Amino acid sequence: CAGGGSNLGGLISPFMGEKLRGEADYHFIAVEPASCPSLTRGKYVYDFCDTGKVCPMAKMYTLGSGFIPSANAGGLRYHGMSSVVSELYDQGLIEARSVEQTSVFEAAEQFARVEGILPAPESSHAIRVAIDEALKCKETGEEKTNLFGLTGTGYFDMVAYEKYNNG
Repeated sequence: CAGGGSNLGGLISPFMGEKLRGEADYHFIAVEPASCPSLTRGKYVYDFCDTGKVCPMAKMYTLGSGFIPSANAGGLRYHGMSSVVSELYDQGLIEARSVEQTSVFEAAEQFARVEGILPAPESSHAIRVAIDEALKCKETGEEKTNLFGLTGTGYFDMVAYEKYNNG
């Protein structure tokens, strides 16, 4: 999942090092909410890192420091993306996808039924694309290892799950 980029950056760092050194050829996908798509719809510019415009500016993919995300962003509500992740995306070293909230919660419930862990909505963005990628492999017969970050449980997000289940 890619909200502000910290979890994603930490997860992919050792693998990106291998890719940059030519030791492996990994495919990285940053997954963000369609309601707060800083990578897929933002601009790569200098922007404030905070909405109060107190912190220094940084070069990032951003929707603008004044952007107020929808509550439907599923926890991934930051207006920009970390400078490191932004640079990797700008260089074409990672792909970005945005996903709709309903498909995110579908994936979360499927994951919970199979694994017995209710994932945080943030993590569920990555779970959505991990499931999609696994299904592609099933269709094509390609063998691939898919890694995603489960960054938290959804037990503090029961209201969000209730709203999803109530339509």
